[in-house]
Amino acid sequence: MATLVTQFQPNDTDLAQSRQVIPSLKFIVFSMGNLHLALRIESVYKVVDHTPIYSSGLNHVGVAHLGDREVTVVDLYWRFFKQSPIQESSTGGYLIVVRNTTGDLYGIPVTDTPMLMEIPLSAIRLLPESYRRADTLEVASHVAVIPQDKESITVFLLDVDLLMPIFQEIGILTHNV
Repeated sequence: MATLVTQFQPNDTDLAQSRQVIPSLKFIVFSMGNLHLALRIESVYKVVDHTPIYSSGLNHVGVAHLGDREVTVVDLYWRFFKQSPIQESSTGGYLIVVRNTTGDLYGIPVTDTPMLMEIPLSAIRLLPESYRRADTLEVASHVAVIPQDKESITVFLLDVDLLMPIFQEIGILTHNV
């Protein structure tokens, strides 16, 4: 069997164009209601298939067993939309496990498969402070507009440091009960 070897010349413009580096960041992107949300890959500990979540159901917080650890699970869907998802299924879905700066793990349940997406820096924009103060998405610091075949999709980029007050507030609620 013959092996075909091709050599590219350093001045080959096609090669230079195909190797153009576009600065980008990697995100785990997921849907929640009618929103597309994302977390920086560096803040995601792991994504696991649906795991049972144990909770009284009173404050939309639960706990899940992840190996030999317990993970506090926060229902962000309820936090954003003030209602539970229409389809509350005990099977299916995923748990996105996020690690905060102190090493604590928090889970965010999602129904659809999260995707790994590389988003160009040129597509990322800062959200206005006035919007962040007025909307339940105060945990999003930036937004990305990503062109698709027919129309662009808007992805809100969640900031783990902004999520922490929600997790802490919930922790305070659960400790005072």
